[in-house]
Amino acid sequence: MHITVIGGGLVGITTAWYLLDSGHSVTLVDRAPELASEASHANGAMLHASHTEPWNTPQALGQLLRWIGRENSPLLLRPTAIPSLVGWGVGFLRYSRAHHHARNTAVNARLAVYSLRLMRELEDRVAIDYTQQHAGILKIFRSEAEMQTAHTSSALMADAGVRHEALSPAAVSDYEPALADIEGDLAGGFFYPDDASGDARIFCQRLGEAAVERGLTLRLGESVRDLRVEAGRLQTIETDHGTIDADAFVLATGAEAPRLARQVGVRLPIRPVKGYSATLPVGGIEAAPAMPIIDDGRKIVITRLGDQLRIAGTAEFTGYDRTIRPQRVRTVLEQGLANFPALTAQIDASAAEQWACLRPMTIDGPPILGESGVSGLYLNTGAGHLGWTFAAGAGRVVADMIDGRTPAIDLAGLTLNRYR
Repeated sequence: MHITVIGGGLVGITTAWYLLDSGHSVTLVDRAPELASEASHANGAMLHASHTEPWNTPQALGQLLRWIGRENSPLLLRPTAIPSLVGWGVGFLRYSRAHHHARNTAVNARLAVYSLRLMRELEDRVAIDYTQQHAGILKIFRSEAEMQTAHTSSALMADAGVRHEALSPAAVSDYEPALADIEGDLAGGFFYPDDASGDARIFCQRLGEAAVERGLTLRLGESVRDLRVEAGRLQTIETDHGTIDADAFVLATGAEAPRLARQVGVRLPIRPVKGYSATLPVGGIEAAPAMPIIDDGRKIVITRLGDQLRIAGTAEFTGYDRTIRPQRVRTVLEQGLANFPALTAQIDASAAEQWACLRPMTIDGPPILGESGVSGLYLNTGAGHLGWTFAAGAGRVVADMIDGRTPAIDLAGLTLNRYR
């Protein structure tokens, strides 16, 4: 078949890769001039099956109320976004109930474990240096209550194969000496040995180059304007450069997916959630951390990428506003660097590269994969903060579904049918 993938980020390129594996003719179209230009460009850089809890935790309502109006809060709701969030927001909070949250954490963990295994296989097949590390990920906590919550969620994820080790504050410092200065502030941590990290943008672009060598047709700098259904089937899309015909289409445009899907009567319970990142040069500085770290209480991730340090986080409900707000970037930097007093004294934080992107957040947490209800249109969207983690697994699942193969994992909780 000839299949067109709409979206040139991690999710789109991995889907195209696995469709090529099946012998299809594949075209990928994206509005940006190069791959990984939006949500995949400068993310948290972590491949973490350990961090698959949906954002709508049982504590979400209390946090929203406590943090409302605070520019330095990890979770920020802007008043201008409220009208578009009324119905979705009620559902978002409904799915934050403990039993929903536990189930969806397990669903995400199942996909994440599968996806990380496929990533290792991809690395064996395609020689890509994306500053990857397979040294595991460290989570740190400042209160016993946070530690207890981590025990509960880690036990849920362990059923899907996510290994973990609880650590004392001293053991945390043993794993990452750069945290020794704040050891007295910690209640402990968790180490997840099977997690990894790496530069998502480099991986996406290099995999795209390898896919082109295998026959992928790239149509970059081309915006999709219209989806055309004829005789009950999506057969053509119109772009600002012309039309594209295909036997099947995969919608992998992240936060933009609901806008395009609505044209053919498909309503996706997805809203954009803005995240920020800052990237600092740290080459030659001994006080810089080597281990990827998740500061759970501050909702910040810290990842070493060669001679750079990526600090990312926050969740800002602000509609489709892509503005990079310097104050929010400063918040991310300050909260991340607060873990490393010695490093902070040696760097110029103003030299950080700033980034913001919109992450596609489903109403319940897991992504939406597979059939859309419209013949010829498949979905691979809604990964939220887990797009890098889910990319390989979700791409393979959707390719299998298009080919009529039974995917290697249970799809319960991962398809659009769960909302029906």
